[in-house]
Amino acid sequence: MYSIPNISLPIQSTLPKLYDYLNQHPNVILVAPPGTGKTSLVPLSLQDAQWVQSKKLIMLEPRRIATRAAARQMAHLSNEEVGKTIGYRTRMDKAISAQTKIEVVTQGLFLRRLLNNPLLDDVAGIIFDEIHERSLDADLCLGLCRNLQANLRPDLRLIAMSATPSLTNLQKILHCDIIESKTDYYPITTHHRKRDLTHIRDLSSVMAAQITEAYHSEKGNILAFLPGAGEIHKTINLLSLPNAEILPLYGDLPATEQDKALRPASDQTPRRIVLATSIAETSLTVPGVRIVIDGGYRRMPQLNADTGLTRLQTQRISKAAATQRAGRAGREGEGVVYKLWTQATERSLPLHDRPEILEAELSEFLLVCQTWSDIMGIEISDIPFPDKPSLGVMEAAKELLILLGCLDHKGHITKFGHKVAQFGAHPRLACMMLSARSNEEKALAADIASLLEERDPLRHEEPASVDIKLRFAWLHQPPISRNDQGLWHRIRKINQDYRKRLQISAMQPPAIDPALLICAAFPDRLAQRRSEIGSFRLAGGGAAHLSPQDPFAKEGLLAVASVHVHKRTNICLAFPVKIQALSSFIEQRSEIEQETTLDTNSGKVIIRERLKFGRLTLQDRNIIASTKEAIPVLFSYIKNNLSKTLNWDEQSKQLLARYQIAQSQFSFESLPDLSEKALIENCEAWLLPWMNGLTCLNEVKQLNVADMLEAYLGYTVCKDLNQLLPKAISLNNHKIYIDYTQAVPVVSAPAKYFFGLNTTPTIAKGKIALQCCLLSPANRPQAITSDLQRFWHEGWKDMRKDMKGRYPKHHWPENPAIASEHKS
Repeated sequence: MYSIPNISLPIQSTLPKLYDYLNQHPNVILVAPPGTGKTSLVPLSLQDAQWVQSKKLIMLEPRRIATRAAARQMAHLSNEEVGKTIGYRTRMDKAISAQTKIEVVTQGLFLRRLLNNPLLDDVAGIIFDEIHERSLDADLCLGLCRNLQANLRPDLRLIAMSATPSLTNLQKILHCDIIESKTDYYPITTHHRKRDLTHIRDLSSVMAAQITEAYHSEKGNILAFLPGAGEIHKTINLLSLPNAEILPLYGDLPATEQDKALRPASDQTPRRIVLATSIAETSLTVPGVRIVIDGGYRRMPQLNADTGLTRLQTQRISKAAATQRAGRAGREGEGVVYKLWTQATERSLPLHDRPEILEAELSEFLLVCQTWSDIMGIEISDIPFPDKPSLGVMEAAKELLILLGCLDHKGHITKFGHKVAQFGAHPRLACMMLSARSNEEKALAADIASLLEERDPLRHEEPASVDIKLRFAWLHQPPISRNDQGLWHRIRKINQDYRKRLQISAMQPPAIDPALLICAAFPDRLAQRRSEIGSFRLAGGGAAHLSPQDPFAKEGLLAVASVHVHKRTNICLAFPVKIQALSSFIEQRSEIEQETTLDTNSGKVIIRERLKFGRLTLQDRNIIASTKEAIPVLFSYIKNNLSKTLNWDEQSKQLLARYQIAQSQFSFESLPDLSEKALIENCEAWLLPWMNGLTCLNEVKQLNVADMLEAYLGYTVCKDLNQLLPKAISLNNHKIYIDYTQAVPVVSAPAKYFFGLNTTPTIAKGKIALQCCLLSPANRPQAITSDLQRFWHEGWKDMRKDMKGRYPKHHWPENPAIASEHKS
């Protein structure tokens, strides 16, 4: 039978049912409101269950502060020091021993452990605390553990604990019952503001006024909810209350400062006013609270679709969060809640917060899933999640991981990707640190990573340069300002942790130039200056800006480590980079884009060659195309401009005209079609063979179209065509070409060439009588006739008279039908 400390908490009546259920079933969902004691008592009640045997219970918490607080509370209830039977691990510190049976771990740290030891041989059960928060890490932990349970560890127990009952999707994954702990809170009186805040920047002053009013009109400790550390400190500076202990509570505070707000209250301590972020909603208990003042906002990670980056955004809380916050006032007695928004706004609040899997950037999520699928030999689709991530966001994450070298182009994880997944940092930062070669580079990578994991230490300086090197100087020298000391110690601790993982000394001097390391982590943020000073184009798409007065505003290329997205994307941390220094880096990740075009002015085929890195063009040059490269472009242009490009001389026109007559009037129907439409459609057959060696339009225009078309028709067809419709006839031993482009074929020649002919010349075996065009000695038409014999009798007399007067030296016989070309 289970055993728990002899204390009175609301969850205790539900524990026997939970204990018995887990003896028969592998999974369960426990729903209990905040403050019922589930975080402290559930692990203690299960530690001696038969299915636990000699293994551990792991409880996952969403935050470091909750991890430490839960372990310390359980150790306190067990009358022992933390680190013995009950221990904890966070990224920043741990308290664990060989005796530890219950281990409280942050979700992110557990993921790393799971990838390194996927069977969890020493673990009997996993408790997912505050599963309703639906953080990305929580969804990952749950999905992977459920997959492990279904395939290799059916004995593994999974216990999901939630403060809210809306868990339909979760129940489908775990295939289990929901055990709900009914808890009666003390009565709570709720007050709403009559008017909403005009602007969120007014929140601190309104909060300070409401705290002051409640302090004087109500009894008990006050818990005030604000979105972030900035609003908390601004509010504290506005408060002036007698005999009050005013304490901040947020994730970035040092552990000793956090513990002040969580220590038990006593009669000797002054009234306590705790100003907290959303971390005090569920997983932490602030003792002695009778008054809750809710600002109604929280910071939530949200994906920016333009940049593909996740940022914390201040937004309204949900109704569920508001209920949880209000519940803090009714745990120890009758309470009062002041909501700094109107009842109308209350009705418009969303029921629940959107799960992070639907809002965040998913590169780390995808890399963990891909690593797990590779380890387990499954598809990512086999891993169950309460909500499916967006395909578009997953595809963007895949593209980033390919760019970072963690996945190949087929989406399979690489050896480097396995190292990145197990390193225990965001893929960007892990790629940067793992790409460092020398100890100096590793030290510099650790410096950059630790700075990027926290807020910019110089963000409040005016003017604040984006030069990341200024932050290195701050990092390696303790700050003078007391306000910066907590941040400095956190960054230093992260830095030392990374240096330890990279197996270098904490005193190792870093390298000098951070540009290449930044590019390894943020290849999509390589920024190229645009025409406007301070405006840059990002390799991943979109624009980024910095102040025109910044020293880096005129740089051609920047390696950007941090941006801030508001109304536009602003560069926060960066360093100049020379393209020569990136040669090998770019070579591995860039592509040469070639665009072959025809310069219609010069007639030459030009290849425009661009070195593309993401959306950036790092180099752009024009080169003359080779024959092999030019022909397809020339051919395409000719095909689309056939009548204008080729030299359709008289010879080719006559051939087409002869061929058209032959097809329309004789027996050439089955032969190749030489109409313009057919010639365009069949260019490959008659034109392409003649283009070998050509590189420009001028050479194309020198092609003999008639020769090409005759070759296309073939020898036999051309022979038959020449016999039927000859190119020329002989007149008085003179070769005279026939013009087939007229309605009736015409033979034009000086009049004297027709002397001696008494009948009209014919072709096509006498079926076509030619039109005869008689020319003057100046080759000007003087008469056209289709009946030469009749013309000699009727029209020649007038022409002879005219010609004899104009050209007296020429021979103009009276009867040309029997005359010769020359005088006898």
